[in-house]
Amino acid sequence: MDIKRVLTGAIGFPIIAAILILSNTYVFDGIVAIIALISVHEFYNSFITTKKAKPVTFLGYISCIGIALIHIIPKEYLSLIVTLLIPAVVLILFCESIFSKMKTNVIDISVTLFGMAYVLVFFSFIALIRGLNKGNLLVWYIFMAAWGTDILAYLVGKYLGKHKFSEISPKKTIEGCIGGLIGAILFVLVYTVFLNKVFNTNLNYVLMTSYAIIWSILGQIGDFAASTIKRYTGIKDYSNLLPGHGGMLDRFDSVIFIAPFAYILLMLI
Repeated sequence: MDIKRVLTGAIGFPIIAAILILSNTYVFDGIVAIIALISVHEFYNSFITTKKAKPVTFLGYISCIGIALIHIIPKEYLSLIVTLLIPAVVLILFCESIFSKMKTNVIDISVTLFGMAYVLVFFSFIALIRGLNKGNLLVWYIFMAAWGTDILAYLVGKYLGKHKFSEISPKKTIEGCIGGLIGAILFVLVYTVFLNKVFNTNLNYVLMTSYAIIWSILGQIGDFAASTIKRYTGIKDYSNLLPGHGGMLDRFDSVIFIAPFAYILLMLI
């Protein structure tokens, strides 16, 4: 057993729990923005250090402010601002390319934009879930699904895994992926029982089981997506910020893939 991984998890869980329980919406958004900033830095740095690209990092860093403001900006203006920001960012990037005499090329621009879409946009949905009715309770679901998937996939894959799932991530097995599905269902159902008993939420168990399956599949796709990026850049982890887990983005790669779709599904409850 990886002692560093266990210790980091033992320390990290209470911190995340405290943030989810004690923070109000605005503080929560600010914390998500900081985590997104660290993650987008790790993403860009993976391309810079391996000389695969030279993304325009300052745009990604500045854009993190948007997550912190997501519940401060009036809703009627938010969609307009986002709509205008997309062409504005593209314009800035191509101006950078033109005035730098092509030192910033189309690959650099693509990586910059992809980092903003993959990291920042996906992270913003965590903040959006927190802003839903009873969002302080519902936001736990994305973590329950991700943690349940990760823990059971790791344990089942380690002790029972025999059939490789994909060459993208050689340690992943079919048995582990199935274990991950079971883990997500268990974690989500236990949390649903807790909500129904303690907060009288009256959530449907069959519905939440179906959600858990969807979220687990999405989380595992997110894990594989991160692996494809790391395989391309030739790195094992995005950083060594979290001992035994890698970087911040390594820890949140499945969570951010779950978040956009969880937001849509949780709105239907």
